[in-house]
Amino acid sequence: MFRVERDVLAEAVAWTARSLPTRPSVPVLAGMRLEVTDDQRLKLSGFDYEVSAEVTVELQTGEPGVVLVSGRLLAEITRALPAQPVDFVVDGPKAVVTCGSARFTLLTMPVEDYPSLPVMPPAAGKVGSDVFASAVAQVAVAAGKDDTLPMLTGVRMEIEGDVVTLAATDRYRLAVRELKWQPDQPDFSAIAMIPGKTLADTAKSLTTGAEVEIALSSTGGAGEGMIGFTSGGRRTTTRLLDPEFPKYRSLLPTEFSATAELATSAFVEAVKRVALVAERNTPVRLSFRGGEVVLEAGSGDEAQAVEVLPVNYEGEEIDIAFNHQFLLEGLGAIDSDVARMQFTTATKPAILTNGKPVDGDEVPDYRYLIMPIRLSS
Repeated sequence: MFRVERDVLAEAVAWTARSLPTRPSVPVLAGMRLEVTDDQRLKLSGFDYEVSAEVTVELQTGEPGVVLVSGRLLAEITRALPAQPVDFVVDGPKAVVTCGSARFTLLTMPVEDYPSLPVMPPAAGKVGSDVFASAVAQVAVAAGKDDTLPMLTGVRMEIEGDVVTLAATDRYRLAVRELKWQPDQPDFSAIAMIPGKTLADTAKSLTTGAEVEIALSSTGGAGEGMIGFTSGGRRTTTRLLDPEFPKYRSLLPTEFSATAELATSAFVEAVKRVALVAERNTPVRLSFRGGEVVLEAGSGDEAQAVEVLPVNYEGEEIDIAFNHQFLLEGLGAIDSDVARMQFTTATKPAILTNGKPVDGDEVPDYRYLIMPIRLSS
């Protein structure tokens, strides 16, 4: 049926297999569809009714045809093959994979039972793949993991002209990132609620191409309720969630009583050390005084830890406490050598941003809001 380089096949199969369900509702959804087109290309695809993935690669030789085999098994086999050309031949109800002296026989599945991939929504514009992957990672960290609250498991994408705003919250923190993109229509406007984990995996996997094309319908029609991404021969679609989302902009404070700037890596290491004595849900306390911050965890009869760090601090003294994991995830997301924390009071949310200078009223492109934990007096 076809011959292809081992690395080309293994990479394409591995990428497509990512979207396959671990517990398919019907057996055929565990399959990966391989199609050799008339122009000597191999198209691999997977679909579970929520997410679809399709990748096209060049072949050395090939005869047009379609076959369906177990996707995860094929991924394991191709990953283990030696670095030689791979021959894939369909023989009745079986497919034979030969590479060097290795030979595998797989059972085929009924192609006619496999669902058609969804229609791609209309192309809306392009964005740099590395910028997009970084922005999505920064925001997806705050998406909820509780499937009983589906609207909090998504990343909200708002598009207005050449600005894309991504936002996610799990009620305890909120991450917002703005980035520029190139819309096909200058006045394009749309809102989409995308499953957070799916978006994070997709954005990370599409950095092989320089740009990602986003396909999204602004007014319904073809591809309504879906969003699509294409880059470097790979295309994927996912079903959108209900667009309902908290009015997050009103949660972001605009005035602050104090600002602290710390070296990010030193802050991260100190929080990790102090948190060693913190129980799962007990906070790390931060006391900002002049040129230092005191980090503490544990109390009373428990193990305790204290560490002091230098800080560039302006404003009223403050004692505030946070879930240490949420604080660490925010520090990991700001992508800066200097972390800036801005406070209003000890009981109101703090804003974490990178420490790059901001001109006048300019808003940082990334903000991570984190709710404090009340300290018992």
